Amino acid sequence: MRLRLPAEHPAEPPTGYKIAHPVLSQDGTRAGFTGVSLGGALPYGVLDDASCVYGRRHRPPARLCDCGFHCVHDRTAAEALLCTAEHRAAVLLEVSVLGAYIRFERGFRYARQRVRTATVGACGCGAGAVGLADAGWGRPGWRALVPVCAGCARGRTSVSLAGFARLAGDGLRVVAGGGGTAGASTELTGGSELGVPELVAEAALLQARLDWFQAQLARLGERGGGGVEHG
Repeated sequence: MRLRLPAEHPAEPPTGYKIAHPVLSQDGTRAGFTGVSLGGALPYGVLDDASCVYGRRHRPPARLCDCGFHCVHDRTAAEALLCTAEHRAAVLLEVSVLGAYIRFERGFRYARQRVRTATVGACGCGAGAVGLADAGWGRPGWRALVPVCAGCARGRTSVSLAGFARLAGDGLRVVAGGGGTAGASTELTGGSELGVPELVAEAALLQARLDWFQAQLARLGERGGGGVEHG
């Protein structure tokens, strides 16, 4: 006799939590996320379908495979993963579990998801983040990003939180977490008009880039002006 898992038919999609690294496409036109463990080599969008990381032809989540998206039931459990050294720069995602899923004691393994909210932590220097910048690693065609303040964004490929939300699309909300020395958190939604906090963040990033370019021009001017003597 073959045992079957009990079927569920919820009125609303279940909510789950997970951590991931934000990523920006090589041409800077798309944004998404990549996982921190199984399936981390396959970046995904805000609304996306899972695929088998082993290249098998079955539909995730297969009972005899580990494929599919993964999340936990409890937000606190997902936040605890951000304490480990290798995950400090990851972001916290709140997702809607869509399609077929398998329920476990601590979470779900499922076929399709919508990322509703991404909560960004503080910059590595301890200041509140106003954007996401090149982390120095990535996947083929994708740059991994880390939260940065305006000062630490200088000279690096970066995007504001509002810009990331717009590039990711599908109604993603990007929340600047309460950690760090910046004031209250801000919520940024892809596709919406920018308010004062978002414009301030955009201006801070632009000013940081301008300061960096001016410093580079000053160095070039010093090198170019001191090499030739005029009689």
